[in-house]
Amino acid sequence: MAILSRIIIFLTVLSFTSPLSPADAGYKDLLKDFQSTIKPDAAVLPTTLSDDTIIKGLKEALATGSEKAVALVSKSDGYYKNPEIKIPLPPAVQKVETLLKAAGMTGLIDQFEQSMNRAAEQAAPQATELFVDAVKTMSFSDAKKILNGRDNEATLYFKDRTWDKLSERFRPVVHNTMAEVGVTRNFQELSAKTEAIPFAGTLDLDPDTYVTTKALDGLFLMLAKEEQKIRQDPAARVTDILKTVFNK
Repeated sequence: MAILSRIIIFLTVLSFTSPLSPADAGYKDLLKDFQSTIKPDAAVLPTTLSDDTIIKGLKEALATGSEKAVALVSKSDGYYKNPEIKIPLPPAVQKVETLLKAAGMTGLIDQFEQSMNRAAEQAAPQATELFVDAVKTMSFSDAKKILNGRDNEATLYFKDRTWDKLSERFRPVVHNTMAEVGVTRNFQELSAKTEAIPFAGTLDLDPDTYVTTKALDGLFLMLAKEEQKIRQDPAARVTDILKTVFNK
């Protein structure tokens, strides 16, 4: 069992390192390299790995990466103070931003922007369950595609299987949270002020859709970054159990 555990951990690391060439060409050589890093009592390793073992190792890596991405965006200021995923003012508001600020509404604009990001942060934990489900239902062909794929192959897998369901789950949370943290009130006030400004027109915007879409864009961007780290940076793969196995 100790040997199998080490193999699974090796696959967990392997799953997000440089992609494999064709699936049937790499495992024996990779296992030889791995063999030299583990303890002497594991001198004899299987030359082939079962589908189940490959999937187990990859699932562990995917679960870890997705959990970290959700944690990063769902904390306080996870969106708002991260320039890569901060939800900006909607284009409809940006068009009249100068006019609104000239009318003394800078504070209201800032509150609106911050409240949108707060709504996204509070909706983000909804992703955890769906990501777990996506990992559980992964097939062997899915696993091979991710192992051999691009730096964001796992992210694309999650996106393909969870985007629509996430949107359904995010939207009511975003709607309720926006009411609680002031997005709805701020938007209504901004709309009224905009309509009062000559030639400014109206704010053509559905805040629920805008914030939900931007929240998901940010979540998947962070998931892709976590995946890239694990693939490319050995330091990102270090856990207590990996330290033990690789004698770090």
